Amino acid sequence: MRIEKEFVLREIAGDYIIIPTGKTVLEFNGLITVNEVGVSLWKMLQQDVSMEDLVKGILDEYDVEESVAREDIQEFLDTLVKGGILTKDE
Repeated sequence: MRIEKEFVLREIAGDYIIIPTGKTVLEFNGLITVNEVGVSLWKMLQQDVSMEDLVKGILDEYDVEESVAREDIQEFLDTLVKGGILTKDE
């Protein structure tokens, strides 16, 4: 999994927002606001990582049960894939 290069994460007025750039601006409608965990995931997704890498990273950084982390990570990834922001290896 890896973030498409046409998307960037920016902090605007204390909020973190995923913003399209380049030609993607014409194709992507809207912005996605992410929380602190989303920012951590975004940073990890700048490299080619697996679901297990993401889960380990979140468990190392936050006090959360593994099952909850997996569910929340999957929901975040699904949102990114649906928006064309993330490419998933099949």
